Amino acid sequence: MFSGSAQPLEPIKNVAHMLRAREELLLNWFRAKAEVSAGAVEGLNKKIRVVIRRSYGFRTYEAMEIALYHTLGRLPEPESTHRFR
Repeated sequence: MFSGSAQPLEPIKNVAHMLRAREELLLNWFRAKAEVSAGAVEGLNKKIRVVIRRSYGFRTYEAMEIALYHTLGRLPEPESTHRFR
């Protein structure tokens, strides 16, 4: 069947190692689940999708990013917009 007894456990060990390496990120999801409503997140995602659709034709990703900052309002202005003033 298998040549070594540990060989079938390698995929499980890899997954366990991956989960341990991302432990804080996974725990953040559980912590935030009670604090952030799914409706607010979906509303933000919808606004982002509208800006991305509207920004079709921008030549750079940076231009689209600036459009997102301006549309979403309360986010800090990116460093790149300071040089245009």
